[in-house]
Amino acid sequence: MKNLKFAISLLLLFVSLLSSAQERSQAKKVTITGKITEKLSAQPLAYATVSLHKSENPEVAVAGGLADENGNFTIEVNAGTYDIKFEFISFKAIELKSQSIQTDKNLGTVALDQDAEMLDAVEIRAERSTVEIKLDKKVYNVGSDMIVKGGSVSDVLDNVPSVSVDVEGNVSLRGNENVRILIDGRPSGGVNIADVLKLLPADSVDKVEVITNPSARYDAEGGGGILNIILKKGKNQGINGIVTLSTGDPANHGFTGNVNYKTENFNLFTTQGYSYRKGPGNFLNNTEYLDQETGQTTGFLDERRNNERLNKSYNGNFGFDWYLDKSTTWTNTVGYRRSTGGNPDNVFQYRYDADRNLTSIVNRFNSEDNKDTNLDFSSNFIKKFAKEGHQLTVDFLVSKSKDDDNSGISTDELLEGSANVPAGDQRTTSLQDQTRTMIQADYVLPIGEKSQFEAGYRGNFTELLTDYNVENFQNGLWVNDETFTNSLEYVENINALYTSFGSKINKFSYLLGLRWEDSNIQINQFTTADFNTKKYNNFFPSAFVAYEFGESSSVSLSYSRRISRPRSRSINPFSSLSSNVNLFTGNPDLDASLTDSFDLGFLKKWSQFTFNTSMYFNRTNDAVQYVRNTETIDFNNVPTEVLVTRPVNIGVEDRFGFEFTLSYTPYKWWKLNSNFNLFRNQTKGSYAYLDLDGNEELIDFSNTAYSWFARINSRINLPLGIDWQTNATYNAPQTNAQGRSKGILAANLAFSKDVLKDKATIALNVNDLFNSRKRITETNLPTQNAYTEMQWRERQVTLTFTYRFNKQKNEREKTAKKPGSDSDNGGEEYGG
Repeated sequence: MKNLKFAISLLLLFVSLLSSAQERSQAKKVTITGKITEKLSAQPLAYATVSLHKSENPEVAVAGGLADENGNFTIEVNAGTYDIKFEFISFKAIELKSQSIQTDKNLGTVALDQDAEMLDAVEIRAERSTVEIKLDKKVYNVGSDMIVKGGSVSDVLDNVPSVSVDVEGNVSLRGNENVRILIDGRPSGGVNIADVLKLLPADSVDKVEVITNPSARYDAEGGGGILNIILKKGKNQGINGIVTLSTGDPANHGFTGNVNYKTENFNLFTTQGYSYRKGPGNFLNNTEYLDQETGQTTGFLDERRNNERLNKSYNGNFGFDWYLDKSTTWTNTVGYRRSTGGNPDNVFQYRYDADRNLTSIVNRFNSEDNKDTNLDFSSNFIKKFAKEGHQLTVDFLVSKSKDDDNSGISTDELLEGSANVPAGDQRTTSLQDQTRTMIQADYVLPIGEKSQFEAGYRGNFTELLTDYNVENFQNGLWVNDETFTNSLEYVENINALYTSFGSKINKFSYLLGLRWEDSNIQINQFTTADFNTKKYNNFFPSAFVAYEFGESSSVSLSYSRRISRPRSRSINPFSSLSSNVNLFTGNPDLDASLTDSFDLGFLKKWSQFTFNTSMYFNRTNDAVQYVRNTETIDFNNVPTEVLVTRPVNIGVEDRFGFEFTLSYTPYKWWKLNSNFNLFRNQTKGSYAYLDLDGNEELIDFSNTAYSWFARINSRINLPLGIDWQTNATYNAPQTNAQGRSKGILAANLAFSKDVLKDKATIALNVNDLFNSRKRITETNLPTQNAYTEMQWRERQVTLTFTYRFNKQKNEREKTAKKPGSDSDNGGEEYGG
């Protein structure tokens, strides 16, 4: 009923405005301005209603309007005396009686208080769109996505426009893996970000921001852009929360709870989660060995691997917002993650001679187990000054992470006949200990009505120690294998200063920024006594300009300079010996890559359709490529010919592409969004290495490749209150200097239904419906041809139950959306 009254009031307001248009055009015009906020948090109430009534006839509204997304309103009206009313759903209305308005007048800030009685009565059914398209970024709202229920943050990212996650968990943006991943605007405390994303539950995520060309305020790290994962934190008054239970096959059982308690003085919040997951996967590699001189086949090796990852993980945090006064907030959060599990890896190697006669069968079993822990503390202080937008923010983060992996490897020759087969038992230990500290301060100063200055400092300090040890069982004793054993220390100290200035002139806006970063990096290999220090500093300019053709269309042009520093797996010489014929080795001497990024974007909105397109160009110097070449390595004193993959700096890489993101609502019950990315990747450079005979060989990496990526997502409201969501993704084939990767098509689907008077939801989803998500590559070298298939995780079916207490299913967010709008128009706020 109260919703109906509110709608009727808006209708009467509209009619009265039309009926009085001619009369008002002939009278003296004055302008009324002000701002509407929420009383408790001082957050702006976007699109709140302002109506003016003649004091002598208060039943009829003669003028009015809506506040913008920042809560500001501007109303033009005839001079006179009015009753002014401020309203927003679920808030108590405020009315200013008999206001004499004879000249332009600023009413200042009007604060509305929540109406608890009305809030209980209001049922808001309009959902935020899954994807909000903005001019400079895309915001993916996780809460309404059934596909990722019961999954991990990796599953979340793999459903985000422009983003893809490969079978090993590596994240790329627009096909570029040099992407910076932040959690709540801060770097993750984990040793390996891919592992962290697999541990965090999807139900702990509120939204993901995709920023393809960040401003100077952000870290310059990440040549391909930034992904910012925003975790859930309750906003409503009182105690409320969400609890999610999940189960699935293969084993995928978990619990996640998000609870908060809010009063006028503080807000307590916590997220607690536990999961038990098994992830069966498989791998095959078929290798044809060639004589380097004649090119004739000399033999074959078929390798088959099956593994079943087991992971038991706990993820929890606790924090509070303390409202010291109306302008000062202090937030502190403590988080803890723990993961234990194993990855039994069973490898069979079948060797053949040149005529395909079987000569040997070797079984290599790796009983890997691991334990990861992470403890972090973060603190955030915000001081808002008298002028709107004038504030100081200070952040502090410290984290401690440990990653402990142990493996026992047994090698058995099941079919004798080859004298060149390494046998015997091995064991490996990998201990990684990381400490990360971040300090940041940001100052924002508005200048006039539409300009803003910002400046700040950030310090990132990381220490990572990796001890990797390999032992061979010989003559009843464990003997250290010096070929693979290594102790590596990585120390990174980065200090940064930035400043930016932005302004809006009519329909034109701009944001100019400059960042300076000083890098001091030490890479120390204690085993080989190889100590390397790299010191350098760089300027990182950024520029963003935009022009609004109207409320529904705009164009932008942006530039930024970025850097990608090698870390962890890329610099660690050895990390795994599951296979003794296909090895990955890091490169401690890898240099940072610098990228200049340009982006031209266009946004157009219609009533049911939103179209966002961009043309981008990235030039990267000292670009990193993964080189494959054949080497001979001793395994238990047996020389073995292996295929080694390592990253190297090869020269210049140019990436040019077009991207389209579409959001379409053909009917109220059907929503579609899609993303298409076509790019051209050109590399120029070469790499020299020694072949098996000790001769220097040169690999020419000059190569031009075209590829594309597409995703479509459909959500349909079926009868009986059932929602049906389906998406499909295709990664097209791509060539490189040493071979090609084949196309990958994968699909997911989900169904959900609200129960218990909409307080709970049951969802069923299938990840990788056709069990087709495999990475398939072909490698062609002078000494061998290889065909590889890898499936990190097989098809998974998950059932989840979500229960909400003291919280509406689609509660109003602080940044409420304009009625009837599926996506936000606009760009990055000044200052990033």
